[in-house]
Amino acid sequence: MEAIASFFKLSERGTTWTTEVRAGVTTFMVMAYIIFLNPNIIAGPLGLDPVAVASGTALVAGVMTIAMGVIANYPFALAAGLGLNAIVAFQLTGMGLSAAGAMGVVLIEGIVILVLVLVGLREAIMNAVPLSLKRAIGVGIGLFILFIGFVDGGLITQGVPVVGVSFPNSPAQFVFLIGLLITFGLYAMKIRGALIISIIATSIIAFVAGVTTLPDNLTLAPSFSTLGLGLQDPLQIFTKLNILVAVLTVFAIMLSDFFDTMGTVTGISAEAGLARPDGSVPGVGRVLAVDSVAAIAGGFAGVSSNTTYIESAAGVAEGGRTGLTSVVTGVLFLFAILLAPLTQLIPSVATAPALVLVGYLMFRLVKDIPVDDVEDGLPAMLTMILMPLTFNITVGIGAGFISWVFLKVVRGKWAEVHWLMWLVAIAFVVYFLTAWISGIIAPPPAA
Repeated sequence: MEAIASFFKLSERGTTWTTEVRAGVTTFMVMAYIIFLNPNIIAGPLGLDPVAVASGTALVAGVMTIAMGVIANYPFALAAGLGLNAIVAFQLTGMGLSAAGAMGVVLIEGIVILVLVLVGLREAIMNAVPLSLKRAIGVGIGLFILFIGFVDGGLITQGVPVVGVSFPNSPAQFVFLIGLLITFGLYAMKIRGALIISIIATSIIAFVAGVTTLPDNLTLAPSFSTLGLGLQDPLQIFTKLNILVAVLTVFAIMLSDFFDTMGTVTGISAEAGLARPDGSVPGVGRVLAVDSVAAIAGGFAGVSSNTTYIESAAGVAEGGRTGLTSVVTGVLFLFAILLAPLTQLIPSVATAPALVLVGYLMFRLVKDIPVDDVEDGLPAMLTMILMPLTFNITVGIGAGFISWVFLKVVRGKWAEVHWLMWLVAIAFVVYFLTAWISGIIAPPPAA
């Protein structure tokens, strides 16, 4: 016991075994919803077994959260990233990629981030992209998730060429609205585990209302059939798509993953009193290395990129200050693999309210964006709005980057534009003009 306490520096950080265990349990309670939510997001669009996705989600979250605690000694927990999984389910499949190809993209972006961390380029990237765009990326993904929640709840319909509103007239829609009220109410009352409680409660209501029924072939054991999916065809995006489109798609996903982690780690470290006076985090390289390996592991396991969760702040609020908190959370995730079969009993209408609330939580970053300044506000708006409207994170980031550089140029502030921003903005211009350029280089044959 003393050796473990010494390893995690419990006394040095002013904490105890009891406090760390309580904090770890708290973090798990507020994160457990992802075991049921992730399958409802990616299983259908990718054609995967929901039970296998739930099992893999709990497995990777457990292993990588324990790794974070042991290697980095910080109270951070990891799981399949919301927003990132929506990108995999909707954007990548919409580009014609198979489940293996989509998970291959996740694998690649994780490897890219790991390389950037190991060679020390993370600071260069963080300094190159303006803070307003970093925050706008998070807000845009939040709106994307919120939009998906209303689609799953049946109140927004996707049609061609427009998106419409469907006023409630069916049991499923009313169940969604009731679930939304339950979710909002529990969160407003600061109930721990509000999301997992709301998912279970709404699922029960869905069964009572006849919106969902027990599956004919109920699986009672966990499944790991998605393991290895990301290695089956990892380069598919480069063989199916234009090379520039492929590269910029991987780059855009990498950016959202990278900045989400940096913001989460910096914010929670400051809240825990573990950051330096200048806001930097001691040993952050180890944190980012584990996080990037988690992205790789998520792609390999077929459950989407795993990333550090802002919900880790719940454990910190309970006094968690060391990696022992993460170890406890990770062990509970491993035990939760046994709950994976329950995902068959959770309809999408029950997880949709949780998506709406998570979208709101990410949307709160908008308050820190200086929207009154056209140089920051206009690019941020394009980034935030175009992601949900186009169901494409790459389009949102590209529009934001190009407009930010353009506005700096027309205002004579060339020197404020980092060379990386120039490079990426030009690449995104070419990305948007790919179809036009292809038509000039290789025009279609005359009829």
